[in-house]
Amino acid sequence: MDLFERHPQNPILTVEDLPFPAIAVYNPGVAEMDGEVVLLLRVEGEDGRSRLYVARSRDGIGGWQVAPTPLLAPEDPESPYEELGCEDPRVTYVEELGEYVIAYVVVSSPGPGVALARTRDFRAVQRIEMVLSPPNKNAALFPRRINGEWVMLHRPASGDVAHIWTVRSKDLVYWGHPHMVLPERGGTWWDGARVGAGAVPIETAQGWLIIYHGVKVVAGTPNYRLGLALLDLSDPAKVVARCRHPAFSPNAPYERVGNGVNIVFTCGALLRGDEVWMYYGAADTCIGLAKAKLDDLLEFAHRA
Repeated sequence: MDLFERHPQNPILTVEDLPFPAIAVYNPGVAEMDGEVVLLLRVEGEDGRSRLYVARSRDGIGGWQVAPTPLLAPEDPESPYEELGCEDPRVTYVEELGEYVIAYVVVSSPGPGVALARTRDFRAVQRIEMVLSPPNKNAALFPRRINGEWVMLHRPASGDVAHIWTVRSKDLVYWGHPHMVLPERGGTWWDGARVGAGAVPIETAQGWLIIYHGVKVVAGTPNYRLGLALLDLSDPAKVVARCRHPAFSPNAPYERVGNGVNIVFTCGALLRGDEVWMYYGAADTCIGLAKAKLDDLLEFAHRA
């Protein structure tokens, strides 16, 4: 049983909603600004490279207005490590800066790395550029300093090993002090092959709630599901709780078959009242919305 409830209008965004031709739209980051929900879409273009486009909606469900030009794209000559694409953005509003910080994957011939950019309005960005070298993905910045430092989740890879780590910085540019936080479970577990951070951590009284993806390889095909964990508020390198079972799995037809198969993958969620609105990519093809009560997620994270 899925803990999150799918919106009845799913998928809420497909390539048919874009004002230009594309192969797929998926894995959006999300923010709220000026009474609107803003999605930062990963759009796979006809050339196979991904670019990040801004979409806005009053209710966060329909009526999306998609910008015709990308916010971040591999065509920028000042960013050589983006030559093969910009992917999977996580958007963090940082009150101290009065800005949104975008952590995203940049792809080039050396492999995928992590880059950061800053924006106030999603119309212009200031690139910090690559901050974590390849191979690395799935970065999500915590929304405030912790013990005087910025903290970010990320997922470096070493051969077939891919765990979730934290890394720290004084200035958002230079990062160090790595610590492994959430390992893949191995074996036949639903998150046994690899794990990666999903949505930006949500601060709660019980700890930082993270939604993460786990992968199990079945008949040679990776299956992506979503799980929950709680990290200590003052030291997010410490795990308070981790769910035993997935909270959300690819069960709907549009999640099971597309450009990929059996994939639900989130880069962003909003806390709206007592609900968490999770935006996710489905089968590397389209975007869905699913909701759950925050209290239910916290309880599920502790469930053995």
